Amino acid sequence: MDHYFTVVEGEKSPHEITFYGLSTCGWCRKAKNFLDEHMLSYRYVYVDLLEGDDLKQVMDAVVQVNPRKSFPTLVVDGDKVLVGFNQERYEESLL
Repeated sequence: MDHYFTVVEGEKSPHEITFYGLSTCGWCRKAKNFLDEHMLSYRYVYVDLLEGDDLKQVMDAVVQVNPRKSFPTLVVDGDKVLVGFNQERYEESLL
C-alpha cells in the first residue's frame, strides 16, 4: 500500500507519521502545515484523490484506526492516532 503515499523528508524524524487527509479539507491543510512548519518527516495520502480499489484499500486502513472515517487522521509510530487538528495535542505528540 505504500505506493499511494507521498513522502516528505523533513529535517526532523522523531516519529513515524502517516497522514490521511482530504485535498479540500481546511483542517487537513492546517495539520499538514503544522508538520511542514516543524520540519517533520511524514508520509501522506489525499484519500479523495483515489478511486476504485486504491480508495477501498486506503479507506480500509483508515477505518482500522479511525472508525468514524474523519480527517485528518494521523498515525504516529504505528499505534497512536490523532484525529482532527488540535495544535496542543500535535505539539505534545509530535514534537
